[in-house]
Amino acid sequence: KIISMAMAAVTRFLMRRPTAIFLNSARLDYDKALDFSRLSGLTNLSLNDVDSLSDADKIAELVNSSKAEIVITKEMEVPASALEKFGPTVKLFCEAGTGYNNIPIARARARGIDVVNIPTYSTESVAHMVITYIMNFSVAIFQQAKMLHEGNQKNFHVFQHPIYEITGKKLGMIGGSGTIGTAVADVALPLGMDVLLSSRSGQLPSGHKYENHPRVKVVPLDELLSSSDFVSINCPLNSETRHSIGSREIRLMKPTAFLINTARGAIINESDLIQCMKEKVIAGAGLDTQEVEPPHPEGEIWKLDNVFLTPHIGWRRLETRQRLVDMTTDNIESYINGSIQNVVNS
Repeated sequence: KIISMAMAAVTRFLMRRPTAIFLNSARLDYDKALDFSRLSGLTNLSLNDVDSLSDADKIAELVNSSKAEIVITKEMEVPASALEKFGPTVKLFCEAGTGYNNIPIARARARGIDVVNIPTYSTESVAHMVITYIMNFSVAIFQQAKMLHEGNQKNFHVFQHPIYEITGKKLGMIGGSGTIGTAVADVALPLGMDVLLSSRSGQLPSGHKYENHPRVKVVPLDELLSSSDFVSINCPLNSETRHSIGSREIRLMKPTAFLINTARGAIINESDLIQCMKEKVIAGAGLDTQEVEPPHPEGEIWKLDNVFLTPHIGWRRLETRQRLVDMTTDNIESYINGSIQNVVNS
């Protein structure tokens, strides 16, 4: 009887070991340094070792040939036409990240597919990316490195660039009352910066840790733009925020100010930004995210000497990526156990 009960328990476990496919695992595990063992223990896991897929038929073919119940992606556009071709086995779609504008979530709901994300895996990493840009801009590190790379040693004789202390400077954060914006403030305030936040409600949420801080103010967006020495975009991308930072907004900024985007590239109207940067409207821009990633190889944005690009590395630190694997596994485990979490299309 004991043996029979044990076999029944094993059978039940195996029955709840669903098939999962990670459609673009190389986007996350590009250096083969991550540990998927816990996820492999919970599921019959297939890792499709590519950075991205764009063909709807190929995406559907991979999902259907694997008979996957769980589909995982990382920042990969999944056309509605691909999702429509998913077989009836698919019940869970996991975005291995925070943003899910790459997934047709309403269509997934109509198909009975739950879509889940990871809200907070990269909070400190992205916040530190903002601070990294601020500190580099304050001492013209990017510009000096470029000069040396070109064999230009003038800075060692007559210094060429304005550089500043950041103590007492104003950091304006668009959407800065959220988790990442708060983490940026956690670093900026001890550095002596004053923090300006924009908020649709005009105030911080009740109980926010900086609600009554003497060096944190909530101000209208136009005031934030015109007053800040550094403007950081920290809001999500949605229909209201897409292209919400354009020529008008950039031209409100100080000519000595810097614009930093570690959120989503399409929040900035990139064509407007390029024109403003050609005109030297502001001192510089640091973009860890771009409207199209990567930008077109012949795009003008590569050629601007006051725009500094990084390939969306805010989340790419080793520890951050492993945390992402572990938290994706947590989402899948909660689904298997019947207590699904972080659903974005309920």
